[in-house]
Amino acid sequence: MKWQEKIIGLFILLLLVGCNQKAQSYSNMDYAVSLDMEVAAEEESIQSEGLDIEVERKLIKDGNVTFETDDINATRATVFESIEKNKGYISSDREYKSNGKVSNTLIIRVPSKNFDSLLSEATQGVSKFDSKNIEIEDVTEEFLDIQARLKTKKELEIRYLEILKKANTVSEILEIEKQMGELRADIESTEGRLKYLESRVSFSTLTMIFYQKVSFDNAFGNKFKDGFKDGWENLIRFFVILTTIWPFILIGIGLIFGFIKWRKRKRK
Repeated sequence: MKWQEKIIGLFILLLLVGCNQKAQSYSNMDYAVSLDMEVAAEEESIQSEGLDIEVERKLIKDGNVTFETDDINATRATVFESIEKNKGYISSDREYKSNGKVSNTLIIRVPSKNFDSLLSEATQGVSKFDSKNIEIEDVTEEFLDIQARLKTKKELEIRYLEILKKANTVSEILEIEKQMGELRADIESTEGRLKYLESRVSFSTLTMIFYQKVSFDNAFGNKFKDGFKDGWENLIRFFVILTTIWPFILIGIGLIFGFIKWRKRKRK
């Protein structure tokens, strides 16, 4: 009878241990659910408070123009002067040459408030544009939405830190840190998008393409002129080289005459 009592006692002990582990598991799950509910309630509370943000229109202004010029070098100088005056900078500068045409393509970044001034000064004297396109995109709604979500997430992160201080077990701490890691990644992504929009709003982009037509006769004449110039420079370079090696030339001439004289004596 004793061995039966022992078996019954062991069974009851195992049952109590299993119930305790299950209760602990349920406790962790309940804590995670409670944490999510508390965080959700906190987020809803933050959003319901509203944001005191001054509404200012956020506009992205971009443009591109194409026109012909009689003097591409003079036009280029005018454009660069206008860029410097309006505190802009060039992010790309390309030059293209083809039969009968030379063109420049500039991508300019300029403070948005100086966009119109730069465009007017850089194209002064242009009577006709091949193409002219100015686009303005209103991103005010997206900008305010991102600001609101970012503010909410940062306040939520502070709330997470407060909850972390109240955690009592390792599982609770790990659960909170997991949630905080996801939230921090989301905050950084949102901040990146906000900085991108701020950059686009602060600085406008202007693409300028200007070109000069060159006739075939002028092109051939320029090539002939350049070839004559290069030939003259090569000739001068040749004489300069001669002046630096004249001792070796004299020695070479002496050796040649000596060899010829030696051959004549040998034949006799």
